[in-house]
Amino acid sequence: MRQPLVTGARSTRSTIALKMLMAVSGLVFIGYVLAHMYGNLKAFAGHDAFNEYAEHLRELGEPLLPHAGALWLIRVVLLAALAVHVWSAVTLWRRAQRARTVKYVAKQNTHSSFSSRWMRWGGLALLLFVVWHLLNFTVVKINPQGGVTDDPYNLMVDSFQVWWMTLIYLVAMAALAMHLRHGVWSAAQTLGLTNNAKARRNANVLGLGLAVVTAGGFALVPIFVLAGVID
Repeated sequence: MRQPLVTGARSTRSTIALKMLMAVSGLVFIGYVLAHMYGNLKAFAGHDAFNEYAEHLRELGEPLLPHAGALWLIRVVLLAALAVHVWSAVTLWRRAQRARTVKYVAKQNTHSSFSSRWMRWGGLALLLFVVWHLLNFTVVKINPQGGVTDDPYNLMVDSFQVWWMTLIYLVAMAALAMHLRHGVWSAAQTLGLTNNAKARRNANVLGLGLAVVTAGGFALVPIFVLAGVID
């Protein structure tokens, strides 16, 4: 008679562990996107400042590390965090699908926020965008105008001068904003930081603030490039 209780307890502990993994890996990405946004905003300082920042990232850690060594370490950490985040999300979603009843679904869809309902599809959209973004600027370096690809600033400008490239980027930033908004709340809840009304309000404000600042900061550069302010 006690076996179902033991199995349920193990399942609960496993679910909590998965949520913790999602929260921690998500925090890693929040730190990264904030740093990446700061680097992107160097575009407003001009060609040389932007390219010097890009080169500084490759020289980080020298001579202790080889050229671009720190950058590759960061990429490995991010790749590991991405794998953990996606695996945890998929596993939790599958468990929820098995446990969810029709009645529960109707209630959940009525009371949950749009960002929470969009979390899974928004996450998939972001994953596809990350692949595209890496192909565009890092792995293959695709210049949609056929120009040079070995100059980070010129590659960035050439890319965002194409309206549909900017549109893809802005749609991805909207998905990022919703993901951050709900993700910060979920992480705070998992870490036990929403135990009272004030804490829940603070978590909401933090999530909304990070979403607006991060997505807004990323969106500034493509918008100003397309408008001809940055060229």
